[in-house]
Amino acid sequence: MVVIEEVVKRPEYDFLRTNEHLKSKLIFLTFGGSHAYGTNTPDSDIDIRGVALNSKADLIGLSRFEQVVDNATDTTVYGFNKFISLLCNVNPNVVEMLSCKPEHYIILSPVAQDLIDNKKMFLSRKAINAFGGYAQQQLRRMQNALARDSYPQSAKEQHIMGSVKAAISSFEDRYKIMPEGSLTVYIDNSDQEDMESEIFVDVTLKHYPLRDYKNIWSDMNNIVKDYGKLTQRNKKKDAEALDKHGMHLIRLYLMCLDILEKGEINTYRENDIELLMSIRNGKYRKPDGTYEMEFFDMVTEYEKRMEYAANNTSLPDKPDYKRIEEFMISVNEKVITE
Repeated sequence: MVVIEEVVKRPEYDFLRTNEHLKSKLIFLTFGGSHAYGTNTPDSDIDIRGVALNSKADLIGLSRFEQVVDNATDTTVYGFNKFISLLCNVNPNVVEMLSCKPEHYIILSPVAQDLIDNKKMFLSRKAINAFGGYAQQQLRRMQNALARDSYPQSAKEQHIMGSVKAAISSFEDRYKIMPEGSLTVYIDNSDQEDMESEIFVDVTLKHYPLRDYKNIWSDMNNIVKDYGKLTQRNKKKDAEALDKHGMHLIRLYLMCLDILEKGEINTYRENDIELLMSIRNGKYRKPDGTYEMEFFDMVTEYEKRMEYAANNTSLPDKPDYKRIEEFMISVNEKVITE
């Protein structure tokens, strides 16, 4: 069993103790990814997620801190203000951090405990689009992988476009938020002889962090590059990735249904692990690499259940902004006055 206390003591995690934005400001760390959901295997990577308070300089000075991302250790630590902003949108990558198993938390400060105890103030009908969008991203990845060898070029471009748009929707939780309308992708007629149509992009940015810009283009480049990579050499890897996308697709539906039907955030999928791991282990993948219709029938059933839950949930349209703002003020006031 992986123990988070032992993981973060390793030398490669020293940045948690030396980074100016993190040292002495962390309010909690926890597992992300498969270890958080209970779907990890012995080969699973370890993802660490956390939150750090903004400094006085962040709040009333010139400094700006939104997050620290360490790719070498798959670690992301959000600044408190950005974390709250993402929670207000019921962002799946952050809302799950408030409902991990108790033993998966470390450095759990009183502020963090208050967040966890009052997590329902962030829940609203915004979960429908937030989780639904991420689920569609996983489904689109599966469709891309299954269809890319048989579809005509124009249809393939539409699949790539769907994946790119899904990636863009997730940028806000990893990079500095772009002003609305500053990045637009669309399909138009192509001047290239071997393409009927292709994806184009319009970009208008000022004073945007170069490293975030580089990583954004790297993400989109990888989507386009990986789309065409189906060779004999990587078929096994592709099959494993496909199963993982299928598992996360169902997991996202299950988590959203818990929110809409019960008003609960259940990150560790204790009652669903058997189902999720059966998907991850290839139960629904046929020998030729395609998927059994039974899996897509299951997806359709969850989509119908999601639609019903969305129309009948007792959750409000928006989170409790007044209560959230009062909480933010109480936390940030202490930072400024201490």
